[in-house]
Amino acid sequence: MIEVSHISRTYTRGDGTPVPALRDLSFTIARGEFVTIRGASGSGKSSLLNILGCLDTPTSGSYRLDGEDVSGQDDRARSHIRNRKIGFVFQSFNLLPRTTAAENVELPAVYASGEVDRGRALSILARVGLADRADHYVTELSGGEQQRVAIARALMNDPPLLLADEPTGNLDSTAGESVMRLLTELHREGRTIVLVTHDEAVAAYARRALLIRDGVLAEDRQQGGMAGGAA
Repeated sequence: MIEVSHISRTYTRGDGTPVPALRDLSFTIARGEFVTIRGASGSGKSSLLNILGCLDTPTSGSYRLDGEDVSGQDDRARSHIRNRKIGFVFQSFNLLPRTTAAENVELPAVYASGEVDRGRALSILARVGLADRADHYVTELSGGEQQRVAIARALMNDPPLLLADEPTGNLDSTAGESVMRLLTELHREGRTIVLVTHDEAVAAYARRALLIRDGVLAEDRQQGGMAGGAA
């Protein structure tokens, strides 16, 4: 599903000083894996997630997603790939506040085809346990409910890959556990999930852990995981 080969990412400060964020990373993630990416603040994990999500491109090296080399694609091509193949779940939810849960879930389909698919949005909201909240505005929902709306939105175009960036970071422990159980169920259904987290309890759900330290892949290990199912 994911093939990263010798990628590096260097940013340039205003004074022209180069700042290396990633250095010579190589790894693969098979379809159906549940992988966590961990590392201290500033380690490069956000830069890596941006590349995996086709939001940025590496300075050098290659990135193949589902067999397609996306590392040299332009913005428009990468946007098309994101719409078809990647669902995003963010720490801050990134929902539109003046719209309903159903309207938020519909957005990816609107961007992809220009058409509203209310039936599918309602079906996915039911899948994440929010059938009775479809017509509620985001501001009327709890944090845990907002994150489940965000997960439903990520599933709207049926992407094979879910990228989650600290998905429980703004939730209490009960809501966080609910979100992780949902992600676990999606993994068991065959989704590939890559999750960035600082939380050891959250990382324990994954079957594999990548540790990024100072822009380098410092560790790649299998772990027991709590997800079970697909591997």
